[in-house]
Amino acid sequence: MTHTAQRTAAPSTSPSTTAATGAPDDIGALLEPYRRELTGYCYRMLGGAFEADDAVQETLLRAWRSYDKFEGRSSLRSWLYRIATNVCFDHLGSSKRRERPMGLGGPQPAEEQYFGDVLAEDRWLEPVPDDAVLPREGDPADVAVGRESIRLAFVAALQHLPARQRAVLVLREVLRWSAAEVAALLDTTVASVNSALQRARATLGSKGLRRAGGDDAADAPEPQWSEIDHHLLERYLDAFERYDMDALVALLHEDAVLNMPPYTMWVRGRSEVIRWMTGAGAGCRGSRCLPVQANGSMAYGQYRRDPAGGWSPWGLAVLEDDGSGRITGITTFLDTATWFPRFGLPDRLPAL
Repeated sequence: MTHTAQRTAAPSTSPSTTAATGAPDDIGALLEPYRRELTGYCYRMLGGAFEADDAVQETLLRAWRSYDKFEGRSSLRSWLYRIATNVCFDHLGSSKRRERPMGLGGPQPAEEQYFGDVLAEDRWLEPVPDDAVLPREGDPADVAVGRESIRLAFVAALQHLPARQRAVLVLREVLRWSAAEVAALLDTTVASVNSALQRARATLGSKGLRRAGGDDAADAPEPQWSEIDHHLLERYLDAFERYDMDALVALLHEDAVLNMPPYTMWVRGRSEVIRWMTGAGAGCRGSRCLPVQANGSMAYGQYRRDPAGGWSPWGLAVLEDDGSGRITGITTFLDTATWFPRFGLPDRLPAL
């Protein structure tokens, strides 16, 4: 399964064209700086990395075409978010909810070789590179909220919210917009925005998730990536490449889950994860791994040993943790033809 969605070229901004639209000659230069944050917004709304790319491209194209109607009564940023929100609403009106395997049924016994059904690519939650959706710099608190709000579990929970509640929660608690600003964007009242936010918070709470950007998050600043996550990832990759089950057990939470989109199969529990690794997943022994950053989390590209020599791509793995040095989730996306180029990973590793 390989995505065919590609980013289209930016619209022409030649003088004759811009004169027809009323846009300034440098409209592309005005809009392009917003691509990254708009991609982050659309990804949280839609749950698909390529779908977010398409939504942002459509947003910028609509903005370019209608720039003569932008009267400056709001900021350019607010205007672009209004367009992006409408684009996302259009997408959500014709698509099914994206899921993770854990949202589709109960866990399977680790000894089963059956990987479950294959979920269509437009139905499963997709990973996203950090540098495609997060700012490279800024207030540490905002950066921490940004990372937390693209984690797989949080984005999956967002998909269970109605579209308007989803937009309200992301705009209010992730992007820190005021209720009045969100009301203006959605053409509604402040009371309606506050009500939608409370309902969205309740839904996230029912799924056991602390809301990103909430008061409790503000009281507990997240350490820098290199202080905890980098060290934990190093320890995990060292144990995994050596296929040292004792070392892996020490790093796994007792309720850790393992899943492999696009298959619906998943296992739960530290002992079950280890049983899968030594049973159906024993072919992972001897793998090599290259770290990447995905969904604000620890991640790596996994390469299995190739009988013909070297190592071949196997999956893009995203690790989730509980903040205390234990891995709570291992999600390995197996569509390497899609995800390895997206994350800048080589198509194979040569023999040493």
